[in-house]
Amino acid sequence: MTFDYIQEDIRAIFSKDPAARSKTEIILCYPGLHALWFHRQAHWLWTHQWKLSARFLSHVSRFLTGIEIHPGATIGRRVVIDHGMGIVIGETAEVGNDVLIYMGVVLGGTALENVKRHPTIEDGVIIGSGAIVLGPIRIGSGAKVGAGSVVVRSVPPEATVVGVPGRIAGPECGIKAENEPEAMPDPMLRVVSRLLDRQNRLEDRLRIMEQSLPTPEAAALRENYVCETQVRDALKEVIDPEVGIDIVDLGLIKEIRVHGTSAQIDMILTSKACPLVDHLTEQMKRKVLGVCGIDTVDITVLDEPWNWDRFVKQRGTLKEI
Repeated sequence: MTFDYIQEDIRAIFSKDPAARSKTEIILCYPGLHALWFHRQAHWLWTHQWKLSARFLSHVSRFLTGIEIHPGATIGRRVVIDHGMGIVIGETAEVGNDVLIYMGVVLGGTALENVKRHPTIEDGVIIGSGAIVLGPIRIGSGAKVGAGSVVVRSVPPEATVVGVPGRIAGPECGIKAENEPEAMPDPMLRVVSRLLDRQNRLEDRLRIMEQSLPTPEAAALRENYVCETQVRDALKEVIDPEVGIDIVDLGLIKEIRVHGTSAQIDMILTSKACPLVDHLTEQMKRKVLGVCGIDTVDITVLDEPWNWDRFVKQRGTLKEI
């Protein structure tokens, strides 16, 4: 391990850890740096067939730093291990240059044969706290793995992976503001949003079909349909601030009834004590007043939590479910 490598490691920590204040502090108080220095010596012993000595030195490093790196693993330059406690890197793992690894990360294997069974991490990858990367997969250069993710499939370069199992959630379309903090996208929110959108489209088609039936009820439906549609369109301008989706697409509007100049709206929330109730109802009233001459808006908040007991009674016993 040359002096140039030591200087390079220190500069890498300065560039990726804003808490670093001095070279002395980094040399004395950064176990991730100590683990990398131990590993370079152990890896040299391993590649020169001093395998028992390499494993023993790796074991000493694990005892002192809380970071377990198999001496057979290949670690690139300017790798930064931040905090590091609980990190495990397997024998056939390959880590590229300029990689940032946070605490609790596991680069593990899934095969029992003596083959390439651990992941390959390309240059510039960031792996969040508690992430687990399993198998002989490849994480492309510049990719980001979210904290707590379990990645079992290869990830393309510059992608963002979150969730269990890991799902590709980026890169996001559009231009990011210069000073805007970077946030991990939520792929499940996207899926739910698209499902809700499809549900709303199906409900619209069903209402149109009901109005086309040659019955007295259909004629009454046609009279109210225009106003209800306008009210629904107005409510789409009310955004739930927690998720950034309008309350119609989010499925919070259960029913809209228009009678003359009054409108009755049923809104579903899991709890009437939700801190957003007053905000949402006030916004709804402002948007609906004046639509189709409506001057009275009555909003009913329905408390409809998930009723597991009722579900079990409908389906039978828990064993049958």
